[in-house]
Parts: sequence; C-alpha cells; structure tokens
Amino acid sequence: MRISELDGRRVALWGWGREGRAAWRALRGPGTGDRGPDGMVGLFCSASEAVEAREFDPGLVIEAEATAERLAAYEVVVKSPGISPYKAEAVAAAARGTRFIGGTALWFGERAGADGVVPGAACVTGTKGKSTTTALLAHLLRAGGHRTALAGNIGLPLLEVLHDQAEYWAIELSSYQTGDVADSGARPQVAVGLNIFPEHLDWHGSHERYVADKLRLFTDARPRIAVLNAGDPILASLQLPDSEVRWFNREDGWHLRGDALHRGEAFIMDTAALPLPGRHNRGNLCAVLAAIEALGLDAASLAPRAADFRPLPHRLQVLGTRDGLTWVNDSISTTPHASLAALDVYCRERVALLVGGHDRGLPWDDFAAAMRQRCPEAIVTMGHGRPGQTGDRIHALLAPLVDECGLALHAAEDLEAAVSTARMALGGHGVVLLSPGAPSFGAYRDYTERGRHFAALAGFDPAAISAIPGLGIA
Repeated sequence: MRISELDGRRVALWGWGREGRAAWRALRGPGTGDRGPDGMVGLFCSASEAVEAREFDPGLVIEAEATAERLAAYEVVVKSPGISPYKAEAVAAAARGTRFIGGTALWFGERAGADGVVPGAACVTGTKGKSTTTALLAHLLRAGGHRTALAGNIGLPLLEVLHDQAEYWAIELSSYQTGDVADSGARPQVAVGLNIFPEHLDWHGSHERYVADKLRLFTDARPRIAVLNAGDPILASLQLPDSEVRWFNREDGWHLRGDALHRGEAFIMDTAALPLPGRHNRGNLCAVLAAIEALGLDAASLAPRAADFRPLPHRLQVLGTRDGLTWVNDSISTTPHASLAALDVYCRERVALLVGGHDRGLPWDDFAAAMRQRCPEAIVTMGHGRPGQTGDRIHALLAPLVDECGLALHAAEDLEAAVSTARMALGGHGVVLLSPGAPSFGAYRDYTERGRHFAALAGFDPAAISAIPGLGIA
C-alpha cells in the first residue's frame, strides 16, 4: 500500500511510540499534505501520550480506548508493531472492514519498483541472531564502499528514513513485521531466514501462528532471492516457487567446518578470532555472505572485514571484569534456546547464569534437560514469588538437578538480589551471565533498561553500553 492510497480515507494511528511518531510524520508531517476526512487523523494512545501528541498535531482526534467499535470507525489503522492484530477488538474491527497495517508496509509500498521489487532491500528475520546478522550485513556492505541503511526492528523505524536514499537496505524484521512486508504488495530483493524457535506466543496466540507469521516474509512476500538456513528444519522444508532459493550452512554454499569458513570446498578464512561471540553468531556470518552474493557482490573479498565489526549491546556483551568476575550482558535473550546458546559460549568457564522474566508460556523442559549434560556452576532464577514471572516455574523444573548433578540452584526476587547471589556463588572467580530467556516486561520497560541495570549493579557505566553502532545510513 502506498501512502497516497490513504488520501481521503478515515485513517487512525494505534500507538504513539517511536513507530507511531514515524507514521505520523509520514502521513501528516511537513510536505506530506493532509490525510483522512477534513485533514484529520485519529490516534489511539494512552492519556499521557495524548498530551505529547497534541503538541505535535492539534488536529489529531484522540481516541481514549481502542474498542472494536471505535477501531471499526476507521478504514485503515496504522498500528505499532507491538500491538497484535489478533487482539479481540482488532479481529472484530477487521471483520467489519477495517484494514490493519504497519509502518513497514507503508515503507515497502513506497519503495517498490515497477516490477514490485524493492531494489537493494535485504530483509533479515529469525528467532535469534537477527540483529547481529543485520548489523554485520550493513557493516560488510559499507566496507565494500556501498551507501547502506541499517534500519527496522533493530532500533530505527523504516518510516524515519522514508525519504532518504541508500544503495542497499539492511532491514531487521521481527515476527511482528514480516507480515507487513507481505501486506505491502512489494517484494524484497533478498530475504534471509536464520532460524525458528518458539517465541512471542502472547502476541501470536500460538506457536503455529508464530511460525506462519514469520514465514510470510518468504511465502507471501515472495522475495526475488530467499537465503535460508539449511540447518533449520522448518526453513529447510519450505517450498518457494516464486523465489530463487540459496542455502547457507550447507556444504555446497557458505558454511563452517569447525571455525573454518568455507564457500563450497574453498577455504576462505578462520573465524575463531572474529568479534562474533558464539558459534551461532559465526554461523550467521555465512547467512550474511550468502545475502551479499544474492545482491550480486563479491562476498569472499568482504569476509575478512568482519574482523572490524563492533558487536551490538545486550547481546553476549562482555562488560568487563570486576573483583575477579567477568560480567556478560545478554539481556536480549528472551527464549530458553537463546540462554542455551549463551551457555555454549562459556561452557569451559565457571558460570553463574541468571534466568527468568515475563512469562509468555514458553516451555523450559528442553532447557532443564540440557542442564543434565552441561550444568553450570550455579543458576539463579529471578522473579521468585512474583505473579506473571517465570522464575518459580524454571526453579521447579531445575530442582531435581540439585541432587542429580549437584547444581547450585538459587532463587532471587529480582535482578539486584540475583547479582548479589551470583557474586557469592562464584566466590570471586568466574562469569556472571545475564541471559534471562524471557522478556523484561513487568520489571523493566525493555531489555535495554534491564541490561543497563545489570551493568550498574556490576559496577559499570550503563550509559556507555547501549548505543547501537552503525544505525542509520552511511
């Protein structure tokens, strides 16, 4: 959908965060003209957000509550990504004819060429690793001298750079946004699929719907070239008749043999010293190089520039050492699989693992089973005694391991108590690893705020750890 298609229609925004404000600027900002009847646009937001919104645009029609009836009063609702279209009120309004789209759909609609393809657009999605992969893709493209945008779910809404120009667009997409690309009617030039594990069940409603929504980037958006992980069973089973498919993590393409990076049978470089913590991150380098080839560039010549990459904050981020303890901030970890991947990185260290957060109903049984083979020095479950938190549930699953394999298992009410417990458990030697395996909601605004608090508790400057290098166009 193009923005011009909204002219003269009843349009509302749902959400006034960064995505909502970007959508407002696209629809109502300087030089855009008016949208909606009599130049008015509705806004569903909180009372506190309404005060700021009126300062931006006194003509906004503030809607106090997003009921099915009020949503149905609009033909199109541009919603922020965190708002699920599966909410009962949204489903009811859609049944009455309201169309729900996101800002990502508007951006793609504006950028599509005559053939429907958005040239230079390389979208990356996956349950874990997508931010680092997208940032690494932008880094290598820039190293090749190409003006490249790093945007999307990584922290810069696409509509904020709607009128900017770049040769290539490295775009991170969450499962909240992949459907928007399909709904836009546009096709990415390249779409990368990393992996799929259970995630965001509260937003999607079920694992099956999460998988289907994630895969819409490939099945419905029909990228010109789909770059897929041959090692992921869900992605490996895809049939995409409208796309050329290229595989990574397969011996005839980009893959790792130990730490050795290969393109088919050709050895390219050793990856052990790269600033990509964890084998899963070095494996995602293969995805990046396959995507660069799909864009028509020489990936092998750019691969060594991965040595210059600056890792992203809150993703296996080594904060430093204090009093004999190394502090690692993996606050971005929101699934049990992510926590297991983090433990793999430090499998040879004495580790105190901090887990627990908002409970979305994800199963922790596989995590508990894995602890029988790779039991860390200590595990501290967070959120003890707090409704809606995973701590008590994880603790109960791990309790049998105390006798079975000598696990030092501790319960903490919050992150501050967990950090104190981890200090005592390690006795001045080892790694304190925050990899919660769950979202931060209920205790923190987001994973960034949680990671910053962890840094402060460990004795580091929280303001110095959170900037995402390379965001924007360069």
